[in-house]
Amino acid sequence: MAAIAVSTTINGDNVEYLCQPDETLLDVLRDRLGLTGAKEGCGTGDCGACSIILDDRLVCSCLVLGAETEGRRVETIEGMAHGDRLHPLQQKFLEHAALQCGVCTPGFLIAAKDLLAKNPDPTEEEIRFGLAGNLCRCTGYDKIVRAVQDAASVMKGA
Repeated sequence: MAAIAVSTTINGDNVEYLCQPDETLLDVLRDRLGLTGAKEGCGTGDCGACSIILDDRLVCSCLVLGAETEGRRVETIEGMAHGDRLHPLQQKFLEHAALQCGVCTPGFLIAAKDLLAKNPDPTEEEIRFGLAGNLCRCTGYDKIVRAVQDAASVMKGA
């Protein structure tokens, strides 16, 4: 198959790459662009470990073809921090020990960022619903929910 040339924006930077027509965005991010934050947990869109934001919409990058990002905006976990300054969600995940093995953490952070962008003052139920597409086999979710609640408070005051 002939490679497809794609021009897109990833984390605010204009990016061009070549990919195969059947290559997932997850594979493009990890294997072609070196953005390894998104993880492949299931490859079927069930676990959320590969979550990214595509044109202000939370999606699983394993379900999007790399060629489909032509002219679109992609946000990954690598774009959350600003230099050495962590995003409030990242900082609160550390403070609340809301991670263990770390495989699901980037997906949870991206999903939480998307949630707080749309609902800056969510209830616990809204947080749990907003993160329902992300699975964790280690933490039990409570620390994750508390970290998101704390980050929402910090972000409202900023």
